[in-house]
Amino acid sequence: MIYLVEHFYSIQGEGRYVGKPSLFFRFGGCNMRCEGFGCIERAPDGTSVVGCDTVYAVNREHFVQNWIAITHIEELLGVLEQYELPSGVDVVLTGGEPLIYANEPLFVEFLETLYERGHRVTFETNGSIRVDFLKYPIYKESVYALSVKLSNSGEPLSKRLRGDVIHSIVSHAKESFFKFSIDADSIDMGLEEEIDEVCAFAPNTQVYCMPLGGSKAEIERNTEPLIEFCKTKGYIFSDRLHIRIWDQNKGV
Repeated sequence: MIYLVEHFYSIQGEGRYVGKPSLFFRFGGCNMRCEGFGCIERAPDGTSVVGCDTVYAVNREHFVQNWIAITHIEELLGVLEQYELPSGVDVVLTGGEPLIYANEPLFVEFLETLYERGHRVTFETNGSIRVDFLKYPIYKESVYALSVKLSNSGEPLSKRLRGDVIHSIVSHAKESFFKFSIDADSIDMGLEEEIDEVCAFAPNTQVYCMPLGGSKAEIERNTEPLIEFCKTKGYIFSDRLHIRIWDQNKGV
């Protein structure tokens, strides 16, 4: 079963293709919780749920009633027909963690159809789930934004850092880059060494650093310290343009 949480046509707000018009599919479910990010979302039953800035696409227990169960590819392809899209517009598959569905025949068929129609596809992934590039060669054609989680996520090292998976994705993918979410406090707590440890599994892969936060105020608070950090390390600063503009995470 595949769950779709939301879809929207906007601009890419992060990473290598920031500003590029993109159609987003946000899928439900994730193999992590990332409660260390401290973003709070109120569930339909009134419960305050802590996690990442898209916790409503992660926490099945409290939000599944808002997820759409997908059983046929026509349901996904029908989304493309709802928008007046330029030819070959970028498609971004995000979550939650979209690669939890990597072995689902329906998901593979959807990916193949997107490429047949001339779309560039980007996976926004935490880089911890292995993709079978031999069995499903279509995955080689994708762009992978590797948002590998650091200790500020609250996840244990053994779960969030899978060097073999990172190496496999970077070795097989058409394009890949690292994309880290960083807050000002974490910069002084050994984060530099953590990023170096991650990047050692894929040398020469570009590194983008984004200010952590689920609101415009949080983004702005973490921006200047992060820019100085990027200047020191030679990393690429990536704004989170969608949050800075709309100050929310849903449908933008």
